Amino acid sequence: MSTFEFAFIVFASFFSLINPLGVMPVFMTMTADLTPKRRTAVAVKAILVSLIALILFAFAGQLIFNFFSITVDSLRIVGGVIFFMMGYDMLQARLVRVKMENAEEAKSYASDIAITPLAIPMICGPGAITNAIVLWEDASTVPLKITLIVVIAIVLLITLVSLIGSGKIVPLLGETGNKVMMRLMGLIVMVIAVEFFFAGLGPLVQRMLNA
Repeated sequence: MSTFEFAFIVFASFFSLINPLGVMPVFMTMTADLTPKRRTAVAVKAILVSLIALILFAFAGQLIFNFFSITVDSLRIVGGVIFFMMGYDMLQARLVRVKMENAEEAKSYASDIAITPLAIPMICGPGAITNAIVLWEDASTVPLKITLIVVIAIVLLITLVSLIGSGKIVPLLGETGNKVMMRLMGLIVMVIAVEFFFAGLGPLVQRMLNA
């Protein structure tokens, strides 16, 4: 496999799994009441955490999973629970309001959501983590491994641009529009959570039955 072919496979797979355009509405609703500067800081931090996590799992993901005797299916279940809790708060249109009573809480809130759930598992989800592990094993040469890391960084850079750009839409929606979007996205996030949960639960139940 040529470097170009491998780069195309990596880009196509990570772009579809991370889905920068799909992350935008959730990011918008979760940061609707943050200042533009703080919203940008959240986006940058989420992307950096995602990049570090994906590179870490690419290098040592299989070893980490084996050491702790965990599987990607377990990660999907945990991601589903996190998504469901987040989606429920969004459905009540209270995710931001509850956590932003003063500047210090706003700063803490921004830091928290940048890591979870935006970076993990929204951007760097079970699919992206698994993809990083598999493609790292497929990259049999040093140039291919470098290509993998570079392309992951490019996809995340595209995601960062889309997140920062989405911040310009928030003021146009107004308070009512943001609340409506938050409720709609909350419903969608809860549906994603159910898909995550049962995608992980199914294989685990099957293994238990086979045992």
